[in-house]
Amino acid sequence: MARHAGRGWYGRVIGAAIGVTAVAAGASVWTAQAGQNTPAAPAHHTAPKTVAVSPVIAHSSDGGAHAVNITIDDGPDPTWTPQVLQVLRENGVKATFCMIGPEAQAHPDVVKQVVAAGHRLCDHTVSHDTAMDHKSESYQSQQILDAERQITEASGGVRPMYYRAPGGAFTPYSRKLAASHGMRPLGWNVDSKDFERPGTDAIVATVRSELANGPTLLFHDAGGDRSQTVAALRTLLPWLKQQGYGFGYPVR
Repeated sequence: MARHAGRGWYGRVIGAAIGVTAVAAGASVWTAQAGQNTPAAPAHHTAPKTVAVSPVIAHSSDGGAHAVNITIDDGPDPTWTPQVLQVLRENGVKATFCMIGPEAQAHPDVVKQVVAAGHRLCDHTVSHDTAMDHKSESYQSQQILDAERQITEASGGVRPMYYRAPGGAFTPYSRKLAASHGMRPLGWNVDSKDFERPGTDAIVATVRSELANGPTLLFHDAGGDRSQTVAALRTLLPWLKQQGYGFGYPVR
């Protein structure tokens, strides 16, 4: 769930990120192919715990300059996550699922479905506290590391590759902590505002109008009725392909 409307939080985070700009897209390129439904090996998703990654908040796509990253927050949900997975499968698109630790723990079968379909996992904390940037370092650590453990256990051993702070509430400490555990801090460029349930047409229009802001798109698969999100993705994914966009993962 986004705490700050549109790109407002993005500017704040960039300022907090000690002036370092988002890194360029990585050399490895993943291109979605319509109709492809071959589960990727778990090793494709798992970052060794001892290998640190950059603490700079990622926004770019490893799919190149004309690719977008689909990111899905707040699940897993036993009703809506499988429907999102179905739409992604129909369009041959891979996504990054930012999961709440206790929800992953409650629905390990859904987490395993996400992994088996070749998608990546992201740590979205234990409590989705959008004010955690004002909390102690020990609290931030508990929120991040407990969720990492819960998601890893629920997935059958596949670790999150990213960390997304609720509402963009990153701190220098939380970014460095996540990065030291192999989880790249993950931002977003386009907030679909689907969490507010403004209607399918409004979600589609928001994404289309804000696409120039950058490649990482934010949607939700939990936190209430997500039927509008499912319908919007069913419209947007083919449209993005028609516009010449590919699909990738956030850079690591």
